[in-house]
Amino acid sequence: MTSAGAEPREEPVPGRDAVPVPGRDAVPVPGRDAVPVLRRAARAEWGALLRAVRSALAASRLRAIPMTLTAVALTLVFQFVQKQDWGYQAVQNIGSVQADEHLWLALLRTPLSLFVPALDLPVWGALAQILVVFGIAEICVGRRLLPAVAYLATLAGTMYARIGIWIGPVSPVGLPDSDKYVTDTGPSAAVVGLAVFVCWRYRAWFTCAAVAVAMVVEVVSIKNNLAGKEHVAAVLAVLVLCGVQELWRSRTGRGARRVSGSAHPR
Repeated sequence: MTSAGAEPREEPVPGRDAVPVPGRDAVPVPGRDAVPVLRRAARAEWGALLRAVRSALAASRLRAIPMTLTAVALTLVFQFVQKQDWGYQAVQNIGSVQADEHLWLALLRTPLSLFVPALDLPVWGALAQILVVFGIAEICVGRRLLPAVAYLATLAGTMYARIGIWIGPVSPVGLPDSDKYVTDTGPSAAVVGLAVFVCWRYRAWFTCAAVAVAMVVEVVSIKNNLAGKEHVAAVLAVLVLCGVQELWRSRTGRGARRVSGSAHPR
């Protein structure tokens, strides 16, 4: 019985409600559930780092990375000069490092060798590496640690070249004697070292491990030469530095802090 003017109530039909109605029931999309998981993983891995970079660039624009821009300009100058007949030898005299040279001469040239692009590689690769990785490092770890870590990584490669040649090709970590005449310049070792240090500082563990593994794979499968092994040496040196800092902070009770290098130059 229904009251006058009221619509009759439709009784449920067994089995009918189990059938999805187009437009009413949400149809699951394969892979949709994985998107939030990936987004959360990316935020946990790079969120703090990206926020530091974004806020520094938004507040100061290119003024946030003066050391990086100087490094880019210096690399361009060296590239131009060494391409000239009158400038090639001058660049070699102040920024070219070879393992057969006297150690003290190599140490004097090592800082500037970072800004001398390799002649057999396109210069835009070196410029892109410096602009991106140096820029992020300058913002995220500060203007004091940037040159220190970059020099440590480059110096590790320079010293490894001498040790590797002394060991010789009989060992997987050694180098042939001919490598002592290879010109050792470019920012790649510093770039790799800074990438590892920034990832450690901001607890981007997956990215840090990926960079380290990529350098090992490079030596094993792609480029088993002086440059490839120097990259591994740079990674190991920076990892040792990270381990020392972790040990010091654990003993002094200071936790790892995530700070913007531009806001807090260190």
